[in-house]
Amino acid sequence: MSFRIQPAAPARPNRCQLFGPASNTKLFAKMAASAADVINIDLEDSVAPSDKDMARANAIEAINTIDWGKKTLSVRINGLDTPYWYRDVVDLLEQAGDRLDQIMIPKVGCAEDIYAVDALVTAIERAKGRAKPIAFEVIIESAAGIAHVEAIAAASPRLEAMSLGAADFAASMGMQTTGIGGTQENYYMIHEGQKHWSDPWHWAQAAIVAACRTHGVLPVDGPFGDFSDDEGFIAQAKRSATLGMVGKWAIHPKQIALANEVFTPSEEAVTEAREILAAMEQAKANGEGATVYKGRLVDIASIKQAEVIVAQAELIAAD
Repeated sequence: MSFRIQPAAPARPNRCQLFGPASNTKLFAKMAASAADVINIDLEDSVAPSDKDMARANAIEAINTIDWGKKTLSVRINGLDTPYWYRDVVDLLEQAGDRLDQIMIPKVGCAEDIYAVDALVTAIERAKGRAKPIAFEVIIESAAGIAHVEAIAAASPRLEAMSLGAADFAASMGMQTTGIGGTQENYYMIHEGQKHWSDPWHWAQAAIVAACRTHGVLPVDGPFGDFSDDEGFIAQAKRSATLGMVGKWAIHPKQIALANEVFTPSEEAVTEAREILAAMEQAKANGEGATVYKGRLVDIASIKQAEVIVAQAELIAAD
């Protein structure tokens, strides 16, 4: 263990991030009334080039006029390789009020991408006297992004969350798939004549989690494209939660409840975590560094694991 303690990630519920195109204003009120913890108003992939200006204006009006409650309110700007992103940032920060919490930056490939947006945001905040600093979330969607993931995670104190964008990531890596997340039919092994499917996204997710946890950033799983496949969504979400991710995107309203269920610790898990903490407190009182709980050894490391579950449950309950 390094003597440099890992910084804590932001203490905010982030079980589900609901996306909706800024070109469809009818969705805004429904998004605000949903059970998603984070709202992502999208100016990027879901908005046609001819609609960019209109969508940006729609997003600004929605930020200023709709009651978003306690949700984290975020806007996904266009990529830095487009002519749209600078106007997204300028108009959002100059025209949208302080209710805007976060800007999501897509297709980040290196720390310098974050530096560029940070410089522009900082200049506008100072010029306009904005009281609340804007936070960042980035999406890892390329070979360059995953190769530079730790530098990206450390790039700015504004950075609060990082997501995996499976579709663009797969394209950048040259993966032979058109699926967005989930099991891939051709990614299997043969054992005793039977096919066994493994997770092609596992290593990228683990890299993102490690970088995020090192630098105090929330790691988030991205989209699951087949919104007719609830079981597939739940299976991927559970794998992500097991790896340490705190939430998942919803590209359809029906995915909100699924994400919230997976990333909310169950009553049984919270009860067990509290019992482990109590057992370890008793062990410490007895001068012992470990004890037995339900037939298995628990020690100081078990305290840290249990504290993660309890803290997550308490954060969600307090929201």
